[in-house]
Amino acid sequence: MTEWAYLFKTGIALFAIVNPIGSIPIFISATSSWDKKARAHTANIVAITVFTVLTIATFIGNDILNFFSITIPSFQVGGGILILLMSINMMHGKQSHASQTPEEAQNLVDREAIAIVPLSIPLLAGPGAISSMIIAAEKSTNLVNHASLTIPVAVVAALVWITLRLSANIANKLGTIGMNIVTRLMGLILAAMSIEFIAHGLTGLFPQLVSS
Repeated sequence: MTEWAYLFKTGIALFAIVNPIGSIPIFISATSSWDKKARAHTANIVAITVFTVLTIATFIGNDILNFFSITIPSFQVGGGILILLMSINMMHGKQSHASQTPEEAQNLVDREAIAIVPLSIPLLAGPGAISSMIIAAEKSTNLVNHASLTIPVAVVAALVWITLRLSANIANKLGTIGMNIVTRLMGLILAAMSIEFIAHGLTGLFPQLVSS
């Protein structure tokens, strides 16, 4: 019972960090020029990527970071810069047809790349989610408990998939004007989020900035 309670607690915390509901406007903006089938395919890739990344983080995340001498603060700064670049494009309306040809919009490789970066990483499976699973894994006492952490990861990934699949209906109801408004508004919010990511990362990299 204690183990299930711990998994439930871990799942709730992970869901709050990943925040699939908050990603709906971002997902709609990033896939505004795509048809319903393309969005559904992208949602599948995002859910699979989130599950894969967080599972890897659970089992060998700490080892990978140590191997490449990468710290969570460095990951936060890098992810923040990536999100900032995306937010600038969104605020300039570069998610529309004006920024890409129909052929580019239908390019399966480009869609899958967007599904992985930045939709999956770092927006959903970002530094917070990865670090939380690494910490949870370190608290596991044996291999069975360690492996059981994939349960909350799978549940959260499933919720991500459901949320993004439903977002296609939302996009249809918003229309072109609604999509333009959402794109620019979310671009502004994403810019603020990216600054927060970068600020937290710099604080971890340079703690003297806080004490000074």
